[in-house]
Amino acid sequence: MDTGWDRSADAWIADMGERGDFAREHILDTPMLERVRASGARVALDLGCGEGRFSRLMAGEGLDVTGVDPTRALVREASRRAQQAGPGGARFLTGRAEAIPLQEDSVDLVVAYLCLMDIEDLHAAYGEIIRVLRPGGRLLVANLSSFATAMPRDDFANGWLRQHRAAPPGAFVCEDYHATRSYWVGWRGIRVRNWHRPMQDYLAPLMRRGMTLTHFAEPVPGDGPHELVSYYRRAPMFVLMEWQKPLGGDIPGP
Repeated sequence: MDTGWDRSADAWIADMGERGDFAREHILDTPMLERVRASGARVALDLGCGEGRFSRLMAGEGLDVTGVDPTRALVREASRRAQQAGPGGARFLTGRAEAIPLQEDSVDLVVAYLCLMDIEDLHAAYGEIIRVLRPGGRLLVANLSSFATAMPRDDFANGWLRQHRAAPPGAFVCEDYHATRSYWVGWRGIRVRNWHRPMQDYLAPLMRRGMTLTHFAEPVPGDGPHELVSYYRRAPMFVLMEWQKPLGGDIPGP
């Protein structure tokens, strides 16, 4: 299935720069790094690593990091920036979440930073994540809220919502929440395919596989331009989750 990432790679690299967008810099990076530090992990996989920004942040914390992404242009840019950073940087591989190019039980931590909504076969990806995690290892997720991905795409422009049918101005509209579907989203030369799923579709498969939810949050910005802080506090935009793999025993299937 066409995801748009190959065509959007150059625009994505330019848009992210070194610090990422507002949401990454002012909402997600701080709590994500706090959980990385608290995990005690030494070896990490950054799944859907893109241009490698968060991989470099984790490497700066002393972790041995491998970034994996299916878009070759992003992997090349991530490798280039890591080489510029010098020894001790992350390494990067081209690969898909549904077939992670790492050995079984090889990492302490898998980070899925705003990538689960990009993945069509989430069940296969979950199986691979659990396969590469060591017993007791953790999966750390930042993802778009399922309420946010259920917004009507035609009304997602220049803010949470423009006028939509009979809704009052500035209202938050959530449609067909329980219907899993893909949709296209675009901004500043980027146009990629995302997936909407109800929240249960993210949680229940991990629970069935014996994973334990150890942390859950809905982060909001603490600083930044007033209009953007207000924008991201109006409705649920992000979720942050941490899951732990059992220490021993067989892992149930999907």
